[in-house]
Amino acid sequence: MSSNEPSTRATPTSPARSRRRDLIPLRQATWAWFLISLQTFGGPAGQIAVMQRTLVDEKRWIGQKRFLHALNYCMLLPGPEAQQLAIYTGWLLNGTIGGLIAGVLFVLPGMIAMLGLAAIYVAFGATTIVLALFAGIAPAVLAVVVQAVTRVAQRALTRPAHWVIAVCAFLALALFAVPFPIVIAVAGFGGWLIGRRGGVEISKKTREDAEEAPPLIADDALHADVPSLRRTVLVLGVGVVAWAIPMVAVVVFTGRHSVFTEQGLFFSGTAMVTFGGAYAVLAYVAQKAVETYGWLGPGEMVRGLGLAETTPGPLIMVVQFVAFLGAYRNPGDLDPWVAATIGALLTTWVTFVPCFVFIFLGAPYVERLRNNQHLTAVLSGITASVVGVIANLALYFAIHTLFADASLRHWGPLHLLVPDITSFRPLALVIGAAAGVMIYRLRWSVLRTLGVCALLGLAAGLAGLPVT
Repeated sequence: MSSNEPSTRATPTSPARSRRRDLIPLRQATWAWFLISLQTFGGPAGQIAVMQRTLVDEKRWIGQKRFLHALNYCMLLPGPEAQQLAIYTGWLLNGTIGGLIAGVLFVLPGMIAMLGLAAIYVAFGATTIVLALFAGIAPAVLAVVVQAVTRVAQRALTRPAHWVIAVCAFLALALFAVPFPIVIAVAGFGGWLIGRRGGVEISKKTREDAEEAPPLIADDALHADVPSLRRTVLVLGVGVVAWAIPMVAVVVFTGRHSVFTEQGLFFSGTAMVTFGGAYAVLAYVAQKAVETYGWLGPGEMVRGLGLAETTPGPLIMVVQFVAFLGAYRNPGDLDPWVAATIGALLTTWVTFVPCFVFIFLGAPYVERLRNNQHLTAVLSGITASVVGVIANLALYFAIHTLFADASLRHWGPLHLLVPDITSFRPLALVIGAAAGVMIYRLRWSVLRTLGVCALLGLAAGLAGLPVT
């Protein structure tokens, strides 16, 4: 038996809560989440791909159906869905402490990296070495993203109607700029109609996959909390207090009109409305941060987004870069570097605390309804749309990786992101192709692939090749 395998796969007859800790030791799960956190490049698509590969395909700690069930719920929530998926699956494996560990580790490397890069940017500007490393990492992420689309599609699109939903979701987002909540709502309704007309169907391939590689932990052995009013009030109360303590502190010590209070309140609000992931809210953040508050310039917002796209963790981590520069330039009575650090950490805190509250509040109810046929049909439609959503994110990331400039063009109802052909990056294409060979042909790990591609980018930069 490998080290990844739990000691038993027997389905417990007593409550799962009392036995699950013996199935996945917390130390082993923590180490797995730490390794996952080092690979969370490439936005939601790449991050979901890493968790899919590690938890479902390699370790087989959780089944594909359960993984997609959790993903469907996270897609309905405001905030970074990949980080919320980490909290959810961590909770399934090790309860509340597992969810906290998974969620914190998921953002910790990105937070540290963005904090360091923001400091480097303020002190030295964009250095050749840093740009060259990112020039190697960004194309490698494309291979990871493509792998995510193909793997999720193989398992989620079990009927021709699901393929139709996936394609329509992709076209609605990529060509018509349909708001994300509308896409999800229509997909869920479509799934309900499919289920009502033909029942919930599992494809032959899905059955074969389940028979060949079942999860090592039975579904009934995963963590489950009984939904109750007492638990709901407790989770909500702890979440509100956790958010309020640093906010009250900055208001008391720096005043109601300080940059810290402005940032805390502003980013708390954006955390509650970021439906559709970071891309859906970044235009609003950029407008307010640049035009209303004057925390940074428009060019700097683009650079911050580029840093966030090539560092581990959720893309919404760009708000930390925004807060760092804004607080550095408006420090009040504090040292600028101290002010910048406080602003960045406060913004990160108020952005991600709601994610934990949403999962710990809703997951017990979602788990209790997972065998409901009507809900299953609705979520199957949402699952199909997720393939289109990830494909759209992959297209967006590919355009911004392979081309230095792109603009949004409008032709009537069409809204199309068109790259500037003259800004094509040959180096990105070459490294991206090499990454594809490493992952698909050589079957290298994501970490190894990213490391090699980063070295390729560094070598290109030192050789004088254009890396931006």
